[in-house]
Amino acid sequence: MKNKVLSMKDAIAAHVKDGDTVVIEGFTHLICFAAGHEIIRQGKKNLTLARLTPDLIYDQMIQAGVAKKLIFSWAGNPGVGSLHAFRRAVEAKPPTLELEEYSHFGMVARLCAGAANLPFWPLKNYEGTDIPKVNPKIKSVDCPYTGETLATVPALRPDVTIVHAQRADMGGNTQVWGLMGVQKEAAFASKRVIVVVEELVDEAVIRQDPNRTLIPGLQVDAVVVEPWGAHPSYAQGYYDRDNEFYVAWDRTARDVNSFNKYLDEFVYGVKDRAEYMKKNAGLAEKLKAKPQICAGVNYGY
Repeated sequence: MKNKVLSMKDAIAAHVKDGDTVVIEGFTHLICFAAGHEIIRQGKKNLTLARLTPDLIYDQMIQAGVAKKLIFSWAGNPGVGSLHAFRRAVEAKPPTLELEEYSHFGMVARLCAGAANLPFWPLKNYEGTDIPKVNPKIKSVDCPYTGETLATVPALRPDVTIVHAQRADMGGNTQVWGLMGVQKEAAFASKRVIVVVEELVDEAVIRQDPNRTLIPGLQVDAVVVEPWGAHPSYAQGYYDRDNEFYVAWDRTARDVNSFNKYLDEFVYGVKDRAEYMKKNAGLAEKLKAKPQICAGVNYGY
């Protein structure tokens, strides 16, 4: 089995290029802030960022100037309010960020089409909405079986997808448990895939629990071992969501100076996630998950 393990710095340098379409997936859970920070540190430019629910990490990437466009279905600080760098960019005269908006399922459908190597995906959920009026990429087709008119969305095939997960082996066989979004679909739709994990395990561990393998190694280009790489989101079984961070972020991000001060200290001011954690003294002790072990499963014949 080929060893695909790289440092975060080397993985981003090798697989994220200026002008790429980049997906950093995760639905509340397993959002790879560490990868977004490394993209900022390396000064990538003119990226198209795509995700169902862009939150704080995309806000930070917008503020840092790496993004030219956002493809999305909802944007915000979950449970708190707006993304302030996002709002400033969109409300500027002229706007400094292009937008391409879909419904949640519209984004899911785009990634499903990309993963299936289809040109588009049909769906019904744009009936009665105004989104097609502002997004000319949403078109329609007559069903050859029923004759009804269906909405369609084009396939989304990112240049690179970055997925955070609990564990993988050195070949990229990646296991996830807990709340999931469209990590699998995004990975299969993408030209290149970086998997960032809390823990690197032996192939035997993966084989002993095969049903947790969400992304097979054949789809993965690089494996990065980066404990705490999803903070302030969470990794079930490793650490909890940092709700205090999300609430405090609203105040930090409202002011450009305090936003930039945060980036200077916690992104540009560290070389990797280990240094980031040192700057957040006591964080690991506060958020580390307590054991709650699931009973084993008999896979025998």
